[in-house]
Amino acid sequence: MPDVTNDVTTLRDRARVAAAALPVRMACGIAAVCAGVAAGEVAAALVRPQAAPVVAIGSAAIDLAPTPVKEWAVRSFGTWDKTVLLTGIHTTMGMTAALLGPVAAVRRAAGVLLSAAFGGLGVWAALARPDARPWDALPSAAAALVCAAVLFLLTAPRTALRTALRTALRTARRTAPPTARTDARPGGPGPRQHAGAEDTVTAGDGPAGAAGDPAPVPPVHPGRRSALTAGAVVLLSAGLGSAGRHLADRRNDVSAARASLTLPPPARPLPPPPPRAALAIPGLTPFRTSVDEFYRVDTALTLPRIDPRDWTLRIHGMVDHPVELSFADLLAQPLEELDHTLSCVSGEVGGPYAGTTRWLGAPLPALLRRAGIRAGADQLLGRSKDGMTIGTPLECVLDGRAALLAVAMDGAPLPVAHGFPCRSVVPGLYGYTSATKWLVDLEVTTFAARDPYWVRRGWDRTGEVRTASRIDVPAAFARVPAGEVTVAGTAWATHRGIAAVEVRVDGGPWQQARLTADTGPDVWRQWHHTWTAAAPGTHRLEVRATDATGAVQEETRRPPFPSGATGWHSTVVTVH
Repeated sequence: MPDVTNDVTTLRDRARVAAAALPVRMACGIAAVCAGVAAGEVAAALVRPQAAPVVAIGSAAIDLAPTPVKEWAVRSFGTWDKTVLLTGIHTTMGMTAALLGPVAAVRRAAGVLLSAAFGGLGVWAALARPDARPWDALPSAAAALVCAAVLFLLTAPRTALRTALRTALRTARRTAPPTARTDARPGGPGPRQHAGAEDTVTAGDGPAGAAGDPAPVPPVHPGRRSALTAGAVVLLSAGLGSAGRHLADRRNDVSAARASLTLPPPARPLPPPPPRAALAIPGLTPFRTSVDEFYRVDTALTLPRIDPRDWTLRIHGMVDHPVELSFADLLAQPLEELDHTLSCVSGEVGGPYAGTTRWLGAPLPALLRRAGIRAGADQLLGRSKDGMTIGTPLECVLDGRAALLAVAMDGAPLPVAHGFPCRSVVPGLYGYTSATKWLVDLEVTTFAARDPYWVRRGWDRTGEVRTASRIDVPAAFARVPAGEVTVAGTAWATHRGIAAVEVRVDGGPWQQARLTADTGPDVWRQWHHTWTAAAPGTHRLEVRATDATGAVQEETRRPPFPSGATGWHSTVVTVH
């Protein structure tokens, strides 16, 4: 009759061992995934940084995210959206890795398959990029192989040892002569004569009925040595991953090339903005945005780094004479300066995604006319080094506005984050239809033939900047003393210009605000108004602008999608 008590005890022992082993096995899974990610980083340093598994998966997540999710991310996290995305990816990987170890400890094949799935996801994401190359699959493949190998080494040895021990004991039992069998217990009786089937089971053997089987090997869980090994693998992986990223940065570093770049002066330098163009009011957005403070909204998780000596621009498509320019050819053009306020379509009413600087670049219309534009073309499709496509209405480039292939902002070569060595700038349009960073290709085509990145996702193909105004001073929910209160802010209607700004309090009559000097239709204007705050309590301030065509800013609030936010900006203050 089976010994039920022994069976239950064994099951309890195994349950206790499994519970005690779980944290160590989870650590083994995390260590294996860390090793895989590190291997992917090192391989990506030899291939290209954009092919690293985490970056490739993150880029694919950005591309596949529905437009409402993108809007929510920009609205909620602003320029930290990429950091939040990468943090989410690493957190998800960590949680998955914690499950990988226990799964592999029970079913090694399942662990290997999960490692392969991790690598396969990275391979797919890397090869799905618009600028993908076949060897972009290598970093994720290396990550999968290393992850599977480390997982096997950390979880397999003890299981294999126990299985081999059981097999050896069974073999010894079944092949040994009956007279040679001994009791396995220390201090037990010596050899016994074979007296029958029941007598072949010693007191130390397993349950009755398992004749000839050795006593079950007590379940052993991976202990301190396994935990220390997993910890060492994590630390080593962190070091290798950091070394891989450092190597990638060094191999793709263009800071020396940028620092040594000497830009020719403009053919006709612009005068500096007049002093009357800027107000010295604490808290008011500066008239000129510093490069460090200039907003950045794009989809690049890893910044493309292009050496100007290797850069070329191809102008092709519906043209009579395709053109290819080196960076030296571009600088040989008569360069022009442009004071321009660039804004992002993702900006909410009153939001921060607008900045003004002085750009320097080659006139884009002249280069297009040199190529000879064919009849029927209506889109200029810009492609960046990382495959991003930006579609600009061709008529907006050729209607006389100062569209540039910009090489500098604020008197210095473009920063890498803003498109070094070359980007496009077309006044009057939001960045998503005019500002191709890291520009390497211009195709003259039609919207019917080519849908650029954002148009495929439902955004308006024109991207004309809407009239906007905002209150910078006083800040939202500020407490202000009774008496004269300065209300100030900025307004812009790029390529149309601002003609007037009005302010009202608590829904009362509109009052004209005073504008700073007009420096051109492509630049925002600061404004200010003195409000006599007499009644204590909470008050609502509103602002609206009128552009140079006489059109008044829309009152109705609409979200940024699909063609830019509308509505009057307002703020609430308390008079005390």
